[in-house]
Amino acid sequence: MIMATKRKIGAPTPRALDDIWQRRATAAAIVAVREMIRDGDAIPPATPASQLSDLELGWLIAASLFAWIKTRADQASAEGWETEMALRITGLDPEPWDAGAVESILPELAALPDVDWSKPITSWPKDQMVSFLLEALRLITAAMIARDVGGGITTRGKSLEEMQRVAAAEAGGPLMTPGELNDPIGF
Repeated sequence: MIMATKRKIGAPTPRALDDIWQRRATAAAIVAVREMIRDGDAIPPATPASQLSDLELGWLIAASLFAWIKTRADQASAEGWETEMALRITGLDPEPWDAGAVESILPELAALPDVDWSKPITSWPKDQMVSFLLEALRLITAAMIARDVGGGITTRGKSLEEMQRVAAAEAGGPLMTPGELNDPIGF
């Protein structure tokens, strides 16, 4: 009597499962974009990407993001994750969620006193490097808390007027606040 060798079929690792979900999310994002183009209602199918307007590009990006987020939310439900965690973990290194928080502190980091940016960083004395890195860590931690908790824990708050000016400029308008646009005309 010949005994068959039993093989153990292993369970997929958490990383392998996440890779499957990431591929599903990416596929869903691609399908969403293709559907927007295929229908021709929003964007004519033969339009070259270089000729898409900002609005049309925005539609494609939004469709892609919404489909990706939906799939990640499906993963959160299937695996019992907290939804926020499922949306933040992309499998990229660094995680965009973290890179965005770090990027937000760069202006403050560049404005630190006692940092001679004309010298290469490798020539800094050890105590200056330690001080710089500790300050960077403090700023990054504050930015990550502001990102995760919200509610005004910011590294450098912007005034309403500054936010209005930036929003107006980004929309292609004048670098003015809404209040400045309502000045009475003197006759």
